[in-house]
Amino acid sequence: MTFRRQDVIMSNMDTQKRATVYFESDVHRALRLKAAAADRSISDMVNDAVKAALAEDADDLAAFADRKNEKSLSFDSFVQGLKRRGRI
Repeated sequence: MTFRRQDVIMSNMDTQKRATVYFESDVHRALRLKAAAADRSISDMVNDAVKAALAEDADDLAAFADRKNEKSLSFDSFVQGLKRRGRI
């Protein structure tokens, strides 16, 4: 069983890349404490956070693509329309 676990760890290491990230000291301390409390590694937590941010970006890009055919309206025109209609 130990051999199998090493295979899994080695397999994961083959697909991962190493990077150096610098955190503010308070952020690093909070991250270490949270990782310890959750019984997770800092790398796993940072990896999940980056994936979540990238997924949010993908959602935003999809929303932009869905709306690409909508008429563009400048901020100035919008505010002027609000004023004309007595909304501001």
